[in-house]
Amino acid sequence: MNVVAMPAPSCFLSGTFIQYAWDSTSLGYLKTCPRLYYYHMICGYIAKDESIHLRFGGEYHAAIQDFEIHRANGLQFEDALRETIRQLLVRIKDWDPDTGTKAGTYKNPGTLLQLVVDYFDNYREDAAKTVILENGKPAVELTFKFELDFGPTYSREVTLTQSDGSTIEATETRSSHNYLLCGHLDRVVSMNDNIMVIDHKTTTSTLGDYWFNQFAPNNQMTLYTFAGKVVMDMEVKGVVIEGAQIGLEKFTTKFVRGFTYRSDDLIDEWLEDLEYHLNAAESFAEAGHWPMNDMSCDKYGGCRFRDVCSKNPSVREHYLKSDFIQLPEDERWNPLKAR
Repeated sequence: MNVVAMPAPSCFLSGTFIQYAWDSTSLGYLKTCPRLYYYHMICGYIAKDESIHLRFGGEYHAAIQDFEIHRANGLQFEDALRETIRQLLVRIKDWDPDTGTKAGTYKNPGTLLQLVVDYFDNYREDAAKTVILENGKPAVELTFKFELDFGPTYSREVTLTQSDGSTIEATETRSSHNYLLCGHLDRVVSMNDNIMVIDHKTTTSTLGDYWFNQFAPNNQMTLYTFAGKVVMDMEVKGVVIEGAQIGLEKFTTKFVRGFTYRSDDLIDEWLEDLEYHLNAAESFAEAGHWPMNDMSCDKYGGCRFRDVCSKNPSVREHYLKSDFIQLPEDERWNPLKAR
């Protein structure tokens, strides 16, 4: 019998664009630029090569998860690796990215397989030991979802009937439930007597101090440290960023680990700031206006929507339709969607 997966619930309050379930990705869009957030989260536009990056990263994470599960189930290293590669080959047998694009040149089935094999060769003798949960399963790809102690409030116009039968128009302010923070922790490990979250990152950039400095301060890494404390109920110190530099030639893949720590004071400050950001998102949604942060347009190699925003407002829709893919609602980024 085939089991049909139920679609994930919307991350927005019913009938509004007020988001109540947030993850590091959607928060990152909002903090970078409300217009970027609007185009991606609400309109569902993605760059035409973005699916390559998502598939590559998703399969890389899945392979590491599969390996850790096989090891926890008692398989020896070589047997676990062999089964992991078999599962990966099955999943990507029909994946055929356009290798004529820059993204497809670096991210395709061949480079993915090489990266996975190189990864396990590199960490064959790993100082980081995966935490085993009380249920006996390894702490890999842990999905988290928990409430904050405040939630969205929004106003709507309602018609009230008075005792004499007459009606009046009024504004009703509602708060349906608290905000949720959601996401997935790649792996939780014990390393040098500390509990750390490991997060896997792939890049074509050089893995030096400049690359690792982007993670302190960093929205995602602070959220993951906080989530690790909540999910594991342990004193999680921070995140190990496991960088994998993709090379086009065999044996040019490079792996480097960097560390970023978060004190309780830094996490408390992040949570305090978060309330202001989410209040701002409510205001944008209620006003139906998502302002451009034109100080972010050139960051991280340039925003994918930079050319669109440089055009007159009256013609932007035309450029969005021609230069981007608009995903159906059920395929758009949703923090409540299971991996």
